[in-house]
Amino acid sequence: MKTLCGIDEAGRGPIAGDLVVAGCIFNEKSKISGLNDSKKISEKRRYELFEEIFPNTLHHIVVISPKQVDEFGISKCMTKALLEIKEHLNADEYLFDGNTTFGVDGLETMVKADAKVPEVSAASILAKVTHDRNIIRDAKLYPEYSFEKHKGYGTKLHVAMIKEFGYSPIHRRSFKLKALAS
Repeated sequence: MKTLCGIDEAGRGPIAGDLVVAGCIFNEKSKISGLNDSKKISEKRRYELFEEIFPNTLHHIVVISPKQVDEFGISKCMTKALLEIKEHLNADEYLFDGNTTFGVDGLETMVKADAKVPEVSAASILAKVTHDRNIIRDAKLYPEYSFEKHKGYGTKLHVAMIKEFGYSPIHRRSFKLKALAS
């Protein structure tokens, strides 16, 4: 039986917070039901599944800071994370959700794999919960930005907070928003 490592990311689109990439391999005893694309599951259920996935899989989670995203760019950060996952998780096949390998050899891609392939769904949940926990932690440091509400995405509320308070240390300054253009 071939070993599959499912890979997905969370936090590529936000203008604040970490980029998180997770790889996940099921062991022979892994029987986790209710897996799906993390965005299609309620927050409560995501957290429950995270607690079930974490002890019942081999996984590796890469957390890339906003500063690293600004310094190296999103593509180089994704490449680094994907290579790190391949280095830490030994599998026969690696499947990444999306349509690009970011130049990493031996990586297959599939659009919407996070909704179709359980290992990728599990990686999606590991990445999303890690991302959200980190930004909720950061919301306590920077309460004026309401990160717990928008999770770092460029919502109307978030843009208004940046206009009022400027950028925080967890904002990605390399991400340019038309709403903030002067």
